[in-house]
Amino acid sequence: MFKDFKPVLFILLRFTFIYLVLFLGYQWYLTQSASGGLDSFSQWVALQVQYVQNIFGFATQLYHQPENLTTWFYVKEKYVSRMVEGCNAVSVMILFAAFVLAFYRGYKTFLYVIAGLVFLHFMNVLRISGLNMVLSDLPQFGKMTHNYLFPAFIYGMVVILWLVWIKFFALKTDESR
Repeated sequence: MFKDFKPVLFILLRFTFIYLVLFLGYQWYLTQSASGGLDSFSQWVALQVQYVQNIFGFATQLYHQPENLTTWFYVKEKYVSRMVEGCNAVSVMILFAAFVLAFYRGYKTFLYVIAGLVFLHFMNVLRISGLNMVLSDLPQFGKMTHNYLFPAFIYGMVVILWLVWIKFFALKTDESR
């Protein structure tokens, strides 16, 4: 009976191990950068969000507040939101990478993970930009978009990437490739 579950258990154990290693590595990174305010990756994301918003005509400035580990988005002459570590989508990216790597299929796995991480990063920048635009022009929809719509957007992208990985790569046998 255990033989039937062995492949599934192996994938679950591999996922758990990879997730824990990536999660602990990220926590170590955050610990190392905590003394300087908001971590450098989150600051980099905020700069990209500022760039995108400026392209779309939402004049944006950033105000760093190192003591609070945050960066404020000043859009159209008002503070609309703030960037904190959780906004950078690294936790979502770790979840995505751990799942794909659990179904390891050679070098294609790493290429897919890299492409997926770039895609998720791009989608996250658009997500934060969209949220700031809503908060700037339609603040009455701010809570709904922040709490429901935009999290569904980023997690939806992860699910789509997982489904593509499973359908087109992970479950293919050597004969069907």
